[in-house]
Amino acid sequence: MSHHMSDLFIEGPDVVRLLAAVSANDYEKFAVGQAKQFIPVTPEGKIINDAILFRLAEDKFNLVGISSAHNWVMYHGKRDNYNIAFQFDPTSAFRGGQPPVLFRYQVQGPKANDVIERAFGGPLPQMKFFHFKEVALARRTFFAFRHGMAAQAGGEFFGPWEHAEAVKEALFKAGEPSGMLHVGGKAYYTNSLESGWIPTPLPAIYTSPALADYRKFVGLFSFEGQLPIKGSFYSENIEDYYISPWELGYGRSISFNHEFIGREALAREQETFKRTRVTLVWDTNEVDRVFGTDHGYIRANVRDRVEIGSKMVGIEMLHAFLDPYGTVLSLALVDKAHTDPGTEVTVVLGNPPAHTGAAANYSYIKATVQPSPYTEYARSQYRAGPASAK
Repeated sequence: MSHHMSDLFIEGPDVVRLLAAVSANDYEKFAVGQAKQFIPVTPEGKIINDAILFRLAEDKFNLVGISSAHNWVMYHGKRDNYNIAFQFDPTSAFRGGQPPVLFRYQVQGPKANDVIERAFGGPLPQMKFFHFKEVALARRTFFAFRHGMAAQAGGEFFGPWEHAEAVKEALFKAGEPSGMLHVGGKAYYTNSLESGWIPTPLPAIYTSPALADYRKFVGLFSFEGQLPIKGSFYSENIEDYYISPWELGYGRSISFNHEFIGREALAREQETFKRTRVTLVWDTNEVDRVFGTDHGYIRANVRDRVEIGSKMVGIEMLHAFLDPYGTVLSLALVDKAHTDPGTEVTVVLGNPPAHTGAAANYSYIKATVQPSPYTEYARSQYRAGPASAK
């Protein structure tokens, strides 16, 4: 995970004041050694993009994820003259061949704890979910973070890039008896389906008059300026693609104990949002019909229609074939009236003529609504009690 996410290091006496002003998170009990899912919203209460915020010291944080959240923080920090220093480390695609500041590895899966204990000579230090502590391996010091993206036990490790190769080698040596594999980027991008995280929602910044100056700051050659929209859902109104953090299931991360941009709108939406995040399990026969029995790699970020009969009841945001289930899973936002497990829906694949200039060529796949996160472990065990990455 060292190469595909951006890091923003934020340090200074005004750092907490800035973060509280630009996000819906609670900072009153945010301790050093803790991480949060960072929730910035527009004045209209729609999501900019989430990221993971690590508190490294009293006045130093690291924001990790898609750069749109980073841009939001940097813009307000610079515009309003907060006493803060920023260090931005983009993804490797934009780093000009230079190494990242930090390495970031995950050891995940049913045998992950066995590998970790073998590597470190025992369990990791006790820590709550989304907390991190300093550890040592191969005579290098770095951090262990209790986090799971693959709906299984495991841990995430991050630290200075100069330690990357030694730490990686030690982890793989410990993983040999368990048959641990080096998983690449294509596989990594499928794992959020089980844990229920919807990546890269469209930043809701394109229409608000209050954000005109912000759009100039971000510019065309940015994630926000270049993000493509694909899929069978189409609207001339870009606001129809905006998403509330309530819909994404981020309610546990939202706090109204302080003033922040979008606070009033977000409070109103708590009572009015109409869609809920669900998993859609695609019918295996339908997958074979559309993709062929030897279909290879299937994965896409999309905005596809979810229908019952001919009525649209939601939008599918991400799908991928997952071998343990023998079929494709989707993450979708579906009207609350149609979210009961077992509800049968149809996912419409393809792009409308407005996208391609060609005639519509849709595929229709039957699917069944199930909870999100999909796995029982992710729903019930991720946050259960202090543990050594369990």
